[in-house]
Amino acid sequence: MEAVLSLDAGQASGIPLHVRLRRAERARRLCAFLLVSPLLLYILLIFILPIGLMLIRAVYDPDMAQVTPQTLAALADWNGTSVPDEPVFAALAADMKIARDNQNLGLIGKRINYELPGTRSIITATARQIGRKRQGPYKAAFIEADPIWGQTEIWTVIRRAGHSVTPYYLLASVDRHIDTNGQIVRVAPDNAIFVDVIIRTLGISITVTLATLVLGYPVAFLLASLPPKSRNLLMIIVLLPFFTSLLVRTTAWVVLLQTNGVINDTLMALGLIQHRLQLIFERSGTLIAMTHIQLPFTLLPIYSVMGTIRPGLTRAARSLGATPGVAFIRVYMPLTLPGVGAGCLLTFILSLGYYITPALVGGPSDQMVSSFVAFYMNQELNWGMASALGAVLLAITLVIYLIYTKLLGVERMRFG
Repeated sequence: MEAVLSLDAGQASGIPLHVRLRRAERARRLCAFLLVSPLLLYILLIFILPIGLMLIRAVYDPDMAQVTPQTLAALADWNGTSVPDEPVFAALAADMKIARDNQNLGLIGKRINYELPGTRSIITATARQIGRKRQGPYKAAFIEADPIWGQTEIWTVIRRAGHSVTPYYLLASVDRHIDTNGQIVRVAPDNAIFVDVIIRTLGISITVTLATLVLGYPVAFLLASLPPKSRNLLMIIVLLPFFTSLLVRTTAWVVLLQTNGVINDTLMALGLIQHRLQLIFERSGTLIAMTHIQLPFTLLPIYSVMGTIRPGLTRAARSLGATPGVAFIRVYMPLTLPGVGAGCLLTFILSLGYYITPALVGGPSDQMVSSFVAFYMNQELNWGMASALGAVLLAITLVIYLIYTKLLGVERMRFG
């Protein structure tokens, strides 16, 4: 009766019904958008914006363009095969004097030192010596200050570093660089470290993911099979590590894995080993600690999927002549693949970015990409290199995610 009265009132007002329906739909959508707008703003500021800035910083470096504009303008017509002429040296001398007055000289040395190690002190000493020279000629003075100024390599680096958008950091993050001929080549073997670090990071992450799957799958199956009272008790045990922070759990493993720690004492008391094992500050300790921390992240998605599988399916397979093992492998396990894929994907992605656990439990040969990101940010203040390594990790994560969606499909992903 009220709907009829409302319809009659709408018709009496002269507004068509479809117009009023569209207005009501727009108002509903606006209200829904306003409700979720705080979450969207949070995601934009905390997630999307930092990633965007990281990607930009990995290819954007305007320091040399801002500090040496006269030098870069003079180098624009340089042939790149012989030592530049006097105007280029005079322009660099002028830029150095201005940079010293503005306390920006370190930017020149820092950027060139990335590609030519050891040149930072040379540039500082040269600028000090040139600063005492009132007028030219400057070419002979530069070469007298250090013979490196008579080589084309440093001028090639200066001109290349003058571009605000540069591939240098991304290439360096995969052990590549641009040579004097403009070709992308592999760096010297003594300086090639990042490909090995990336492979090490992938290896540790894959090993931890497989270990958590092997340990977590039977526990998830047990959880799904137990009566509610026993299941709740076991679930509390599984979730117990979440009651403490990551740092506390890692520190606990530092104590347990010591040469004279609990684990070695127990193995010695049981007679399983004759000599104490070196478990701390090497790869096995890192794997043990990371597996313990990541185990619930793999287990819980698998358990959530197992809880939705009807027990009658395996019983039906057995009634048709399948053995318990065949029924489990052919019927039950395929149904758990969405949970297995989601749990392994989550564990693998989280393991890629581990920093605290390898730093405290692992040795120098166990440090992962995140450790180098922290090193370049906190000690070297090389934001470009840190951003490039972060971009490599992001690319690996996206590739793994695309492989997962290709094999299983994102619509089958189940995290809970």
